[in-house]
Amino acid sequence: MYKADLWKDYELLDTGNGEKLERWGSYVLRRPDPQVIWPIANETGRWKTADGHYHRSSSGGGEWEFRTKMPDRWAISYGELRFHIRPTNFKHTGLFPEQAVNWTWMMDKIRSAGRPIRVLNLFAYTGGATVAAAAAGAEVCHVDAAKGMVQWAKENAELSGLATAPIRYITDDVFKFVQREERRGKKYDAIIMDPPSYGRGPNGEMWKLEQNLYPFLEFCTTILSENPLFVLVNSYTTGLSPTVLHNMLHLTVGRKFEGSIHSGEIGIPITATGLTLPCGILGRWEGR
Repeated sequence: MYKADLWKDYELLDTGNGEKLERWGSYVLRRPDPQVIWPIANETGRWKTADGHYHRSSSGGGEWEFRTKMPDRWAISYGELRFHIRPTNFKHTGLFPEQAVNWTWMMDKIRSAGRPIRVLNLFAYTGGATVAAAAAGAEVCHVDAAKGMVQWAKENAELSGLATAPIRYITDDVFKFVQREERRGKKYDAIIMDPPSYGRGPNGEMWKLEQNLYPFLEFCTTILSENPLFVLVNSYTTGLSPTVLHNMLHLTVGRKFEGSIHSGEIGIPITATGLTLPCGILGRWEGR
């Protein structure tokens, strides 16, 4: 288990009854989490006074109930990195705090490489990995199909003092973009991807992880440089094993380049119990 246990501005306070109680800077939010299938030990205190509570609807979706006056968005820090947090209509906040384990890892890899590193961040969302890679000195290409998420990523970069960093922002279907990069002969030293279980590109392109991830990962090897630094794959798809990511990396990147592969769960410590909440899986290929 890879644990995101270095946070100061974020804390997973407690879990239970399909919900998690989190502190995001100065504000406490109560949100659903399907992994939490145990009861709340003591539903008092902050459980009852959370600043925001997302209620699921029986017909799908849900809505926020705010008990205190909150700003539309606020900022939190992870070391030198800063991010805007905003409760969205889909229960999310614009940041997955468990990904901090990957930010720290990739920053160390980039800084110790001893050479310029060009990073491609695919399905890049609001740019957590983009900001981390750029802060470590890499040139980054950030690609996501959602225009609003790309704009949010730009704002996170500016918030982290990286407004003039060499970051290229692209709103596009990631598969089509990678195909164009291959035709242009563009190469990257590191590739990061956080593919959804299902998705649509800006022009209605369909993505289904079980069908598309392997061929996409295989094609991505064509745009890796001669001496790649790493390939990182994250997944939140229910039922997908870390061993599956390990096997995919072995059969794609591992067939073409020498290196090592590590995979496993990622999670966040729960303050109230000392347990760990699982929050997805990762697979890492690292060059030698």
